[in-house]
Amino acid sequence: LTSYVRYRTYSPLALATRHTNNRWPRSEGRRSPATVRPILNVRCRTDLRPVFLLQKSMNCTTAPHTPNAVTAMSPRRTHALGIRLVMLVALLTASSSPVFAQVRSDDMPKNASPNRYGSGWTCDRGYREVDGLCNVVKVPANAYSTDTSYGRGWRCTWGYRETGESCLVVKTPANAHLSSPNGNTWKCDRGFRKSDDKCVVINVPPNGYLSNASFGTGWECEVGYRADAGNCVAVKVPANGYLSDAIDGPGWKCMRGFRTAKNACIAIKVPGNAYLTDASYGPGWNCNRGYSATDTACIALPVPENAHLDYSGNDWECNQPFLKRAGDCVLK
Repeated sequence: LTSYVRYRTYSPLALATRHTNNRWPRSEGRRSPATVRPILNVRCRTDLRPVFLLQKSMNCTTAPHTPNAVTAMSPRRTHALGIRLVMLVALLTASSSPVFAQVRSDDMPKNASPNRYGSGWTCDRGYREVDGLCNVVKVPANAYSTDTSYGRGWRCTWGYRETGESCLVVKTPANAHLSSPNGNTWKCDRGFRKSDDKCVVINVPPNGYLSNASFGTGWECEVGYRADAGNCVAVKVPANGYLSDAIDGPGWKCMRGFRTAKNACIAIKVPGNAYLTDASYGPGWNCNRGYSATDTACIALPVPENAHLDYSGNDWECNQPFLKRAGDCVLK
């Protein structure tokens, strides 16, 4: 909120007081309004709501602040304007206060406070609304009150567990620690597993290491070893094979061009006019385009008249509008 009087800046309260007393200090370098008709130059800003209300109340102009854009006021009108300005500032100050939204004390129970915005009230911290009253929340030992409208209204402190209406200490066994988020339970330390109410050590066999899994044995074997009856046994890789990190299987796989046969890797025999595939099923090879596969060979595929190779390249289909009949293509 900005006002300009004789090209100097004053607060609204100071402006109203000076107009009410009808007196200007000599230090301002101008004669008193008693001898010179006072001129009040006010530049209004309408970008804020309070200023818009003040502009409407003062009925001032929004013209640019120039020596020609002035409004002449008599001392009597200036005095009335000062009183209205003081009242408007007080009203704006009161409307922005939380007290403005208070409810009647007769409608609000004890240990409650009015809502900051809107109507109604809310029970104070440590109290809970029951049938329109604010009853005290009984917080047991080793607990603290919560500012929530649900639940018991209290929560056990770290290291205590809620049991009925009390908070009992959490007893952690050896090689265990309290866990988050509330510290009302415990977990075993690394290298230990939970067994009933105890933490027992995890026995890691040679060539094994601790795992972070919360299930299973708690350990895994190094690369080149497989778990067998609680031990890590070396994987025997056959010729033309390599180690595998797959969970299932023998722990090894055959190289490209070889297939698994019991505990060995046997070479795949690729016939003429064929090529190797990476599929784990089938013979391990496919015929070239224009050839058809038998059990052990790829033979040339005869294409009849009015036909062509299909999308696979290992069979044929008739041109439109011919139909396939007994190895030939005939019209409908």
